[in-house]
Amino acid sequence: MQWTVERKDAWETDADVVLVGLLEADKDAPFPKSLAADDARSGGALAAAWTRGEVRGKRGEITVLTLTGGTRRLLVFGLGKAERYGAEACRVAGGFVSKALRGKGGKVGAVRAASIAVRRLAVPDALAAFADGAELASYEFKRYKTTPRPAPLDNLVGALGKEHAAAAASVRKALDRQRLITDSVLWSRDIGNLAADTATPEFLAEQALSLGKEFGLKVTVFDEKQLEEMGCGGILAVGGGSTHHPPRMIAIEYAGKGARPPKTVALVGKGITFDSGGISIKPALAMAEMKFDKSGAVAVLATMRAVAQLKVAPRVVGVMCCAENVPSGTAYRPGDVVRTFGGKTIEVLNTDAEGRVVLSDGLSWVNATHKPNEIIDLATLTGACVVALGYDNAGLMATDDRLAAELLKASSASGEPLWRMPVTSLHHEMVKSEVADVRNSTESPPAGALTAAAFLSAFVGDTPWAHLDIAGTAYVSGAGARFAPPYNPGGFNGFGIRLLCRYLSGMG
Repeated sequence: MQWTVERKDAWETDADVVLVGLLEADKDAPFPKSLAADDARSGGALAAAWTRGEVRGKRGEITVLTLTGGTRRLLVFGLGKAERYGAEACRVAGGFVSKALRGKGGKVGAVRAASIAVRRLAVPDALAAFADGAELASYEFKRYKTTPRPAPLDNLVGALGKEHAAAAASVRKALDRQRLITDSVLWSRDIGNLAADTATPEFLAEQALSLGKEFGLKVTVFDEKQLEEMGCGGILAVGGGSTHHPPRMIAIEYAGKGARPPKTVALVGKGITFDSGGISIKPALAMAEMKFDKSGAVAVLATMRAVAQLKVAPRVVGVMCCAENVPSGTAYRPGDVVRTFGGKTIEVLNTDAEGRVVLSDGLSWVNATHKPNEIIDLATLTGACVVALGYDNAGLMATDDRLAAELLKASSASGEPLWRMPVTSLHHEMVKSEVADVRNSTESPPAGALTAAAFLSAFVGDTPWAHLDIAGTAYVSGAGARFAPPYNPGGFNGFGIRLLCRYLSGMG
């Protein structure tokens, strides 16, 4: 889908579908004056639909009217309640519009900027959010399909009209920036949705190397022999059961903007390409979804793709900890003790608590070798976080209040919600082991997301660190599909990429 900007009103463009947003109104409210011109174009059909109660601006509401002659259509879409309206509501509206137009023969849609740049939402932010939602909602994973569905639109036009014509340059700049981020999210979905027989640790390494060549990033891939020489016993233990697809640790470096970047930020992602649970095998139900256990690493990969194009100020180092966790005669076992990079030891009590084990190497390695000012990790780490927060919020656990506050601000601005959770001295005590430094599971199931975070914190030293548990938000399936925003149409969605791009863009 192309995104373009015109200074004209939507009706003056060549669009075959005119898109007009509307805030929710009471059932007894008079017909809005803002729709008068559109009603005239419809020959009074819009006002008639209002009288019948079909049009009220509710979230997800779509009304399509075909004009006389049948060559153009008017689509009025709901923006929801005024007091809740902002960039995220606008993004959601764009998603609903995109879904409504799929397969309906529309080629060019023109959205009237004045209809969505309402309340305190500036026109560049409104059009960027709307386009983002429309583009993300148009996504379809086509790798294994012989007959993909038609696209909703070929071109989305931001029609500024007289009200906002002077903002054309700032709107184009906002759309160009958003395009870079949205494209990286879509690119990540094509990788995140791949089955485990294709998206192996070696495959993810190949994607990183290709990315490095395309965008001038330094990429280093550590194979199983190098990992052994480095003392990365965590990744080796988890990946030891897979004799066909050995583990990889992948480092991607973006140099930052200018000669002296303001700081170095490390991003570390869990990349379990398939998680059977290992010897502590999972039940069969929903195990097919464990191809999504690589979501954290894929989000890091795509974020590195985006920041290289956005040219953010800080130096950014992305680390992907990739392994396939399957049972075999060479798999690690409950009761094993593994030694990680830097020497710290882990008592393994549950081989299905493998994400924290691979991350232990990635966290300690990047901290020792790159000395970042802060570390952020992303991982589909615990079912406990899903129990606590559901499918719409990722858990945020941090050792630094400033870092946590800035991530929460980026979360609010990007539409990828985080909720900060406490990690106390009790949780740190619970992960201590009697035979090793830490243990990867505890005998107390409650607060599993917090004990997992306490475990990870043992591998970052004094460096400010934040952990994002994206187990409930990384992909959409099952019961969650019914309540997911329309721009997350199913499967891997790339959660964390927009958030991190917003956070990193705000530095310097």
